[in-house]
Amino acid sequence: MKIETRCVRAGYEPEEATGAVNVPIYATSTYAYRRFGEHRGWEYSRTANPTRSALERAVAELEGGADAVAFASGLAAIDAVTNLLQPGDRIVASDNLYGGTYRLLETITARHGIATTFVDASTSDLLSAAVTGTTRLILLETPTNPLMQLADIAAAARIAHERGILLVVDNTFLTPVFQRPLELGADLVVHSTTKYLNGHSDSVGGIVVAGTHELGERLHTIQNNVGAIMGPFDAYLVLRGLRTLAVRMAAHEANGRALASMLAHRRDVARVLYPGLPGHPQHDLASRQQGGFGAMISFDLGTLARARAFCDATGIFLLAESLGGVESLVCHPATMTHAAVPPAERERLGIGDGLLRLSVGIEALEDLEADLVQALDAAGKA
Repeated sequence: MKIETRCVRAGYEPEEATGAVNVPIYATSTYAYRRFGEHRGWEYSRTANPTRSALERAVAELEGGADAVAFASGLAAIDAVTNLLQPGDRIVASDNLYGGTYRLLETITARHGIATTFVDASTSDLLSAAVTGTTRLILLETPTNPLMQLADIAAAARIAHERGILLVVDNTFLTPVFQRPLELGADLVVHSTTKYLNGHSDSVGGIVVAGTHELGERLHTIQNNVGAIMGPFDAYLVLRGLRTLAVRMAAHEANGRALASMLAHRRDVARVLYPGLPGHPQHDLASRQQGGFGAMISFDLGTLARARAFCDATGIFLLAESLGGVESLVCHPATMTHAAVPPAERERLGIGDGLLRLSVGIEALEDLEADLVQALDAAGKA
């Protein structure tokens, strides 16, 4: 089946009792046994809940995985992945990660005795050189947040598997509509379901898709023991979002490509970071390993004053954290999503005070273009 069909149908068949075409919200904490020692397949909702399980099946199917495990947030999902490791193990991670992931690895994960080496994963040789005898996991974002750098997933998989370590890819920005890392050799795929999978900015969650049943079982054990589960209402909302994922991503990308091109032709924009632009240094890689370029764009206005003036002037683009909803958002990474990254590290990476990140929604393109133009004009007066 094509991805458009699978988005609508994945994870659920109409309920036998009523024929309901939507997954019911099983708002229950516990389940009655048939008789002593014999349950109906369900015991306690921390361990499993039918609504959450339907979501897990759906996302596993869309990513081509053997299993999936849903958590209370994207960071809870990444934390669960780190719990596959032991004290003394090491992670190699993209050096341009979401600020919350960076903070997690540098604080909680480090306190558990698991160190992280951050590396420019856009260069496979640098990624390979960063792997040591204690490395047990490679964690990639591709594209990265917010600099839109790509990692060659197939090359990273070869590096990982030659050393007997796991490759984990955060696929939040592109979703299985545009990129399927397991098919390129990844072992685990992570999503913040808060973003495109849900798509309506009304739910917080995360999910890990496992390439094997063995990894899935290990993650379900971690999920049950730690208890950072996705609740049934959030699972229902993400299932609702999946049904329109393919059509939403097409609309997001159409707007994103047009706006990136418009920004690239503006003399008052210092640089535009969007792999869909032919001038992007990794455009060819994006064309090979992705089925689309998505709708996340970063661009640089040079100074904090101009960035502030732009954000204060937008009307349709809302100044807010997060991304991937139907509405368009603008974010200032240095003071918002990446404020946890030390200033010197932000400067080294190129996350300057003039950098802005757009999550392009599905509004009318003409309205979005007009909003950006008037905000850029306002920024020019700062």
